[in-house]
Amino acid sequence: MPGSDPARYPGTFIHESCYIDDPCEIGAGTKIWHFTHVMARSRIGRNCNLGQNVVVSPDVTLGDRVKVQNNVSIYTGVTLEDCVFCGPSMVFTNVINPRSEIVRRDEYRPTLVRRGVSFGANCTIVCGDEIGAYAFIGAGAVVRGSVPAYALIVGVPGRRIGWACRCGTALPRGGRDPVHACAACGNVYRQRDGALVPEHEVQDALVR
Repeated sequence: MPGSDPARYPGTFIHESCYIDDPCEIGAGTKIWHFTHVMARSRIGRNCNLGQNVVVSPDVTLGDRVKVQNNVSIYTGVTLEDCVFCGPSMVFTNVINPRSEIVRRDEYRPTLVRRGVSFGANCTIVCGDEIGAYAFIGAGAVVRGSVPAYALIVGVPGRRIGWACRCGTALPRGGRDPVHACAACGNVYRQRDGALVPEHEVQDALVR
């Protein structure tokens, strides 16, 4: 029968329909909803929210305040830092050339997702790369390479069409001015050598 011993994970909510394999680490304040399976040696941080029908494979690490929507599988080799958002039915992979008849467990390619990244619904992240902090991956995009911090990625294959503020708002495009100011929250960024560098982010004062 599904279930877990609530005493093993104090301060958490784990729905009775879930499977939690031993050993695991699950931080206080985390909520895990219906029909989710957390596999052995996984580490889930504090104040996370895992929706319905989520799979967390062995040896996966999730930071604090990660939100995983319904029907997402996070496979071995994937690491999510703090405050990552995974939209409904988005996809991670961990093998670049899978074949049913060939075992490739020793060929997993790691994917590192930096702090604050948002993945839109039904996007696909091909394994083996790094997604930079606060990048925003649009719904349905297919990402086949590393993504710089704050990049706004859309399409198949995924391409950068601009930059996203830390608050999630698309920054203004066009012009020669390397300074980008967010109209929604007042954050200020400077574009330098193909990257976006924050000069002022009001959200820093909100992080505890």
